[in-house]
Amino acid sequence: MVGERLILLGVWLIALSTVLLALFVGWQTRGRAAPVEATPEPTHTPLPLPTQTVSPAQVELPDFSVNVETLSLAPRISLHTIIPTRPRQVAISYTVGTGDSIFAISKKFNITPETLWWANEDGLANPDAIAPGLVLRIPPGDGVYYRWKKGDTLPGVAARYKVTVDDIIGFLGNQLDLIDPQVKTGQWLMLPNAKGEFKQWVVPTIPRGKAGVTKSSLGPGACEGGYDGANGTGAFIWPAGSHIVSGNDYWSGHLGIDIGLSFGDAIVASDSGVVVFAGWSYGGYGYMVMLDHGNGYQTLYAHLDSVGVGCGQSVGQGQYLGGGGSSGNSTGPHLHFEVRLNSGWVSPWYVLPAP
Repeated sequence: MVGERLILLGVWLIALSTVLLALFVGWQTRGRAAPVEATPEPTHTPLPLPTQTVSPAQVELPDFSVNVETLSLAPRISLHTIIPTRPRQVAISYTVGTGDSIFAISKKFNITPETLWWANEDGLANPDAIAPGLVLRIPPGDGVYYRWKKGDTLPGVAARYKVTVDDIIGFLGNQLDLIDPQVKTGQWLMLPNAKGEFKQWVVPTIPRGKAGVTKSSLGPGACEGGYDGANGTGAFIWPAGSHIVSGNDYWSGHLGIDIGLSFGDAIVASDSGVVVFAGWSYGGYGYMVMLDHGNGYQTLYAHLDSVGVGCGQSVGQGQYLGGGGSSGNSTGPHLHFEVRLNSGWVSPWYVLPAP
């Protein structure tokens, strides 16, 4: 019995081994590609390909060009240094030349006529009182160029000219210590954007009635008044053949326009009226004529080279008054022309026809 059991066990082990071996062999061969059969050689002989010799000159290649601007990605280099324009911080001197005027000089230095006038009040009685050779102070900007007086204080000067102490100290050209600003008597300071006291010298309006003026105050050309004569039309014409402003235009310190002309050019009445001033005038106007038009208007003609009318004379519109010139304080031949209404001033541009 034992022997039979051993024999069956051996058979079972052999069978199990056979099964395991078969499974192993199948697992090893799973997924492998089947062998590829070789392609049989062709049974015909292929024809030879045609051959051709091509020279380099016969080969056409596409154009090749380079856009330098496209390839140049680096920034362009400038060999010139650009220095920014900086505002001037100090005053400079300017010598008046022939043909100059307060208006033209201020425009040249980009400041207002008032600024230029305030900086030179000590030597410039009125805007028409300039002459060639006069040296003017040119402030660095608009405002008041002020000379420090004994007893002045920063708060007092600032209050007088309606600016702040910081405005004065902060202006670099004044070179003041920010912590302990000290100003010496006689020192010039720029008060930026300040407004000075308005002053000007003008010939008073002289009506045709008894004016009560004296020659000693206005000049030998002053007329005593008490006249009667022609009245104006209310419509004005240009008093000279030229219609070009050559010097001062109309502004608060110059209550007329300066009309360019040549020596001896005819000066005519802008409207009909009566002569109330004819001759030399004090204050820089030189030879001058003033007309009263009997309707509230007066006109004034200054810096003449000669006067061709007299006190109390009636003149018509366009009538000759004298020759153009540069008498008095003048830098060149021109006519200073004023229009007044009821003792006030009117810009000539409001009444003259378009040039």
